[in-house]
Amino acid sequence: MKMLHAIPAMPVKDMKQSVNFYEEKLGFKAIHQDKDFAVLKCNDVLINLWAASDNSWRNRSSSDPIISGAETFIAGTASCRIEVIDVDELHESIKHFNIFHPNTSLGDRPWGVREFDVLDLDHNLITFFERL
Repeated sequence: MKMLHAIPAMPVKDMKQSVNFYEEKLGFKAIHQDKDFAVLKCNDVLINLWAASDNSWRNRSSSDPIISGAETFIAGTASCRIEVIDVDELHESIKHFNIFHPNTSLGDRPWGVREFDVLDLDHNLITFFERL
């Protein structure tokens, strides 16, 4: 067996707004979109977005389990890393959007990469990196 690729799946509250964010801010293009799921592509990278839009957990009694798996509180709990060529160029091209994670900056890391982090609308973490 040989694994070849991974496609991150990011939980989002509002599919339309999230697709717009990934397209306008990060350069992805939706190749499929409906109200609950989207597939976005940029060059060879795919990202899936799925709707974490179930608010029924807010009205449950304390003894009822939370069971749908698409509760709104899941949005913003995912992260992924995307390898790029010329991470400095990407950083420069998106800096005016003010979407960088507030606690990190572009820089070389001791694990052999140069990277920076952004947050999507729900605060899912996306790290862009280039190997040193």
